Amino acid sequence: MQFYYGHKLFYRVLEEAVFWKLQEAEHTVVIRNIVPDLEEEYIDELVNWEQTFFQTQATAVRYMEAVARAGSYLSPRLQQQIMQFINLCIRQSEDFVAFLNLISSRSTAIQGNPVAPTVIDHIRRESEYFIGIATVAMQHTV
Repeated sequence: MQFYYGHKLFYRVLEEAVFWKLQEAEHTVVIRNIVPDLEEEYIDELVNWEQTFFQTQATAVRYMEAVARAGSYLSPRLQQQIMQFINLCIRQSEDFVAFLNLISSRSTAIQGNPVAPTVIDHIRRESEYFIGIATVAMQHTV
């Protein structure tokens, strides 16, 4: 992501959040599909993650709409709310990465599946990518 967007940077980082939260939601489905014998506790947690990601994505869309309506002036209050929201998105992705690490190390179904560890590593790297770009973007808004 480029960082020369000026006052549009908030819109751009929200756009990234919308995209990556959808990806993370879809990744929960991918994991459930490639590991059909996944332990029930992990299936339940993945379903919870999916719902959480969709809710977060919807909130990001609402913030994008608020930024679009605001035009070239974003109130300090709206800027602060967006920064707090993006920080929440980052923490959420960090927690998801921790969960992926947990199930990779504890699930016998994943460990016994020749494809699952590779797919989960890929999913982890994508969430880490979002964490990185969102973190850098937030540093440019200060």
